[in-house]
Amino acid sequence: MLTSPKLRQQALAGTLLGAMMFVLPACSSTPSHNAAGGSAAQPVAATSSPNPVKLAKTKFIANASLAAGATYQWIYKPFKAGTFKKGAKGRTAAFIKAGLAGTFAYNRLKAAINDAKGDPLLSKAVAPLTGSVDGLKALAAKMKSGKASDADFNQFNNTLNSVKSAGAGQGATVTNNVPSPSQIGAR
Repeated sequence: MLTSPKLRQQALAGTLLGAMMFVLPACSSTPSHNAAGGSAAQPVAATSSPNPVKLAKTKFIANASLAAGATYQWIYKPFKAGTFKKGAKGRTAAFIKAGLAGTFAYNRLKAAINDAKGDPLLSKAVAPLTGSVDGLKALAAKMKSGKASDADFNQFNNTLNSVKSAGAGQGATVTNNVPSPSQIGAR
């Protein structure tokens, strides 16, 4: 029986070390040798893409859904409600949240485009949208400075709808998944 704290700590460390010898090689993305001396099995690529991404469609859907939810909640709804217009109640707070949401959505859209590259069909559908997503980078700065126009907000919404359509055409349906305010950096 392990009664001393020192013995219990050593036994726990030995158990964890032994477990890590078997778990870590299984988590590695590079070929290695297992404890028995044989080669570990090579992971099978899910796609024939030059840059395979594990669960590419799933990651695309998750990232694009978060971008869509943030855009809808903190950019589109306040825009349609007129909250960004001069003299509107809560305008400053709405601009701050929209700026944070715009930055968050841009980041998630870039991740979604990158994830789409891991699926051959999805990458072809989304590739033409890369330039449109890159064009959104300036919107966050415009929102933060209060210089964003109706056309800027519509461009953001149109780009997001294009990403949704491209995904849906390849069986990757994107729905709005509103992130929490803490996820976008608002408190």
